[in-house]
Amino acid sequence: MQKLLTQKYGLTSVVCAHLYDDEMNVSIQNGEFDVLISLGGDGTMLRAGRLCAPSDTPVLGINLGHFGFLMEVQGDDWEKYLPLLLEGSYQVEERMMLLAEHYRGNQLIGTWPVLNEVVVCRGQDIRPIRLDAYVDDQPLTTYIADGLIAATPTGSTAYALAAGGPIMPPELRNILVIPVAPHLSVDRAVILSEGACITITVQSAYETLLSADGQPSITMQKGDMVRAKTWNHNASFIRFKDAGYFYRNLTMYMDQNPTV
Repeated sequence: MQKLLTQKYGLTSVVCAHLYDDEMNVSIQNGEFDVLISLGGDGTMLRAGRLCAPSDTPVLGINLGHFGFLMEVQGDDWEKYLPLLLEGSYQVEERMMLLAEHYRGNQLIGTWPVLNEVVVCRGQDIRPIRLDAYVDDQPLTTYIADGLIAATPTGSTAYALAAGGPIMPPELRNILVIPVAPHLSVDRAVILSEGACITITVQSAYETLLSADGQPSITMQKGDMVRAKTWNHNASFIRFKDAGYFYRNLTMYMDQNPTV
């Protein structure tokens, strides 16, 4: 692809690298690229969005994976879209992101930018965990459940959808909070405003895990907190089709699970 891009389309500089390449990550963070083309599936697209958000670098996703819900360009028709990209015949769709912070007492353990969702859930023990939820430091409720999800509108079609949550258009800027398999506790989703902060406190001694966008999980202890709020950066996705692409993709994937 690199040779084709430079020879056929006349691009002066094309860099091909793995998304985990440290040197390229620094270049992205320094804003050295006009656009990043993500080749892979939704997981690759999520990582690309997180990497490019701070530098406002737009991402074009080309689906080479099984699902590819975040992409509208498929692996076998990418060539017809490249001229449109170079002509500037596209729109940039900005998607809200979250910043998740893990605290143990007053100590900040780690932070993660989140494009889909942050999940606090049970570990290997098949028993529900107890989680206290606060909105802007005010008590919301206590969940007895397998877990609790705080998702962006992008994440509303991911794990939150499997947990029975509502589908939110990608242009919305809200935080979706929904429990996973709640037991004798609130079983409805709660939608928060963009400026809200959701705090999840672990109240169980059982193994409890924290996962941000499906990245490797972190073990939490009783009393640990996760705070999730709107990040001050957006993921920017390149789109060629009209705004209705989201609903067309949604119905297509809901009618037939492409991962089977």
